[in-house]
Amino acid sequence: MKPNPVKRALREGKPQVGTWLSLGSAFAARFLARTGLPWLTVDMEHTHTDIQTAALMFGAIADAGCTPLARVNCCRHDLIKSVLDCGAMGIVVPMVMTAEEAQVAVAACQYPPRGNRSLGGALHALNYGTTAERYFAGADEEILVVLQTEHIDAVDRADEIYAVPGIDAIFVGPNDLAASLRDSRGVAPTPERLEEVLTRIRETAARHKVPCGIHVKTADDAARRIEEGWRFIAVGSELAMMLQNASALANRFNQGEGAGTLANY
Repeated sequence: MKPNPVKRALREGKPQVGTWLSLGSAFAARFLARTGLPWLTVDMEHTHTDIQTAALMFGAIADAGCTPLARVNCCRHDLIKSVLDCGAMGIVVPMVMTAEEAQVAVAACQYPPRGNRSLGGALHALNYGTTAERYFAGADEEILVVLQTEHIDAVDRADEIYAVPGIDAIFVGPNDLAASLRDSRGVAPTPERLEEVLTRIRETAARHKVPCGIHVKTADDAARRIEEGWRFIAVGSELAMMLQNASALANRFNQGEGAGTLANY
């Protein structure tokens, strides 16, 4: 059975830098999986991507030797089971607020007696280059479980959440985290306040020996966060990369005339 290299690398403290897939395109996924990025996450929370399209994307990514992950809509057993049975090699679970939710996510990724995932499916074994029987026997050790910390209330409970066995990484969504820090008038937190909370998250995760990750906009941002100790880094998305480069091209040759407004996606 093919191992999950991203899970192993994170255990060894090695940074793993990938990106988000938001276009729902198996063709784009197939190309990006051959760029050398170790992992790609199919975003099913904030996009139109359905399970059938996601299954094709997982296969395209795995066939290229890259690790396909799925961000599910929420912390639900049925959603986690579906993406894993369709070939995802790991999950990203948004807005995990309690230790109980963390336990639900971990249990859904493991077969009895360790968890409560039900046996079934075939695409998962295909992506791991093995048989269904061997997949059922070895999947518990290969599925990557990433939980998102995106709210200050979850930060306050971080010690309880991060202590749940079976978590492979914590991942911060900075936009939602910043939104949760707005004051009663809706005023956003200062950059200093946000950095203070991010440091708190990273240090709490370190105490529990859980790698910590964050979403950033640029490669320079990723390098800075790695220097700080972050290990699971997402840089933008395939949509952002496409728009940023196209906008830069348009701005250069149109001299700002009729410039688009989509470069920040």
